[in-house]
Amino acid sequence: MGLREVVIHAWSWLNYKPIYSDQLGMPNRRAFPESVAMWVPAEDEKRLAAYKLLAAYDSNQAGEMAAIGGDPDARDRREFGDPSMFVDTLVSHVLGREQHIVVPGAEDEGADDPAPDSAMKARVQDLLRDWAEAEQLPMRMQQCERKAVALGDGVYRLAWDPAKKRPTIRVTDPGFYFPIIGEDDDGGEFPRRVHFAWELPEDPKRGLKPRIRRITYELDWIRPATAPGVDQGGRAVRAPLPAEAVEEDEEATPRLTTGDVLTETGAISRLYAWNDEPSFDTCYLTDATWNLGDIKGPVDVDTLPLDKATFATRSDGEVLDHLDLLLDFIPVVHVANTVPPAEEHWGQSSLAKALQVFDELAGADTDSSRASATTGAPIIGISGQQPGRGERQRTVAPGMVFELGESGRMDTVNTAPQLAELRNHRHDLQERAANVTRLPAVALGTMDPAKLPSGFAFQLSLGPLDSLIGGMRLARDHTDVLIPKFAQRLYLAGQHPDWADVTVQSAKLVRGPYTPTDKAAVLEQARNGYKDRVLSLETVVRMLDEAGFPIEDVTEEIARIQSRAFEDAKNLADATGDSSAVGDYLGLDLNPDPAPPTVVLPPTAADQATTDDPEADDQDASDTATSANSRPRQGRGNTR
Repeated sequence: MGLREVVIHAWSWLNYKPIYSDQLGMPNRRAFPESVAMWVPAEDEKRLAAYKLLAAYDSNQAGEMAAIGGDPDARDRREFGDPSMFVDTLVSHVLGREQHIVVPGAEDEGADDPAPDSAMKARVQDLLRDWAEAEQLPMRMQQCERKAVALGDGVYRLAWDPAKKRPTIRVTDPGFYFPIIGEDDDGGEFPRRVHFAWELPEDPKRGLKPRIRRITYELDWIRPATAPGVDQGGRAVRAPLPAEAVEEDEEATPRLTTGDVLTETGAISRLYAWNDEPSFDTCYLTDATWNLGDIKGPVDVDTLPLDKATFATRSDGEVLDHLDLLLDFIPVVHVANTVPPAEEHWGQSSLAKALQVFDELAGADTDSSRASATTGAPIIGISGQQPGRGERQRTVAPGMVFELGESGRMDTVNTAPQLAELRNHRHDLQERAANVTRLPAVALGTMDPAKLPSGFAFQLSLGPLDSLIGGMRLARDHTDVLIPKFAQRLYLAGQHPDWADVTVQSAKLVRGPYTPTDKAAVLEQARNGYKDRVLSLETVVRMLDEAGFPIEDVTEEIARIQSRAFEDAKNLADATGDSSAVGDYLGLDLNPDPAPPTVVLPPTAADQATTDDPEADDQDASDTATSANSRPRQGRGNTR
């Protein structure tokens, strides 16, 4: 009967746009030619079209997309950047004021009784922070989060750079990301094969035809060692190394990578530096390019023929044709903006629910612009002109004088009330968009802070934002752990000398607070808590760090505080009597005070004479005793 099916999927909230979904439910070929390319899988067509349409809203080009769909007035639409403002606000909140890598337990290195591995944790934390600074990790996070918030998905790609001697991290547009998820696979789990593919346009100056480039990461069984080579056609490829020479009565064994073990079953195992048990999997990297004219038949991004591909060569000469990366994981991190539904892989854009409101906002802005034109230059009707003057169109200008005849008059059309009503309507739409996206006015900066009755009312107004950011950060928890974990493993796989004896530690990217913080109140709470001995110094310093105080390192800050806490050191000395404990507390090298030396006075002249005549010394002592015994005693009855 020609009835249209209603299909609800991850991007069906865009079905109201005629340009996105035609009568057959397919994206418009003129507006989205990339999504309907012959190599794009059918299940990814709507996703790629949704990415492009969302990017148009973010770039104030939604009107241009609507014009392609047949709307003649779409190019006259006013777009003042409301979607982009919402995206920027959400990105700043989900990132927080600062981001840094933390290894739990690293702050215990300088404690009195540190854990056995606290020194290793502190070392790994310092190394990871140096890496994050070298790779400009906060900027990379900003790039990825803007993709995730605006489009619904973001992608990090890590790789070991032999020239830089460190892992590199790059952000890739999700429109180039094609994970291979089978029918029986769980979309919530990370796939075992991932493609990054895009088309390269024709370049007549360099003689290059239209091409497709595809970078593939795949987890597979460990194979024998390979080396760069050239096939019969002159293409750079990888080929297995010749088998090791054996005796005549023995079977030839394949050449293995250093450290690999050939088991009795014929499988090859490898013990990675970050594992306790051998693994049979490794990650292979392939970077290939095809000419579009060479691709024939019904193929997609996963089935492109490798026999017609040209493989890239890395800076160290390795051909990227199933290159063994010596990793048991795929160094790709997918960031979903929201917690995906059960068994799903993709997130949802923060603009999705409010997209129709943004269309209404653009319409209200367009009507307001037109109404403001008639308000600034009003329409005037003149009747009773002076005789002898023909009826003609007049232009009103400042200082112009009109001569009217008897009973003449001038009438104006006042559109100011309509303009005011349109502006009120726009404020209502903006408030509706904020409510739908759970961004309160105080978070958007459109509310006067003086109008808030109290700090408690301010906290209540941020309730929707707290739940929103809590859900968005929950969706990113696993990525905040994977990035530092992958960086450590890539350092170990690259055999960097600074990481030779390092053990992989649990680390996490910590995002700072996103709401305004009353620093004075936090400082007062921390001071009172430490003074009343209900909070430890470590907890107090961590509270101040999270509140935004300029504390670079919690451990160093604690050591500085203790080095000046002389009153506490005195109490410690009185309680223990141990000067070494006081020295450790103050960070000084204190030794127990030695016994004071005996004071020796210089000899007088009489002492010198006595020393010269010992008999005189005896006589003087006798005379002194006699004089003392013969001295009269004074009592009550004695008179002077």
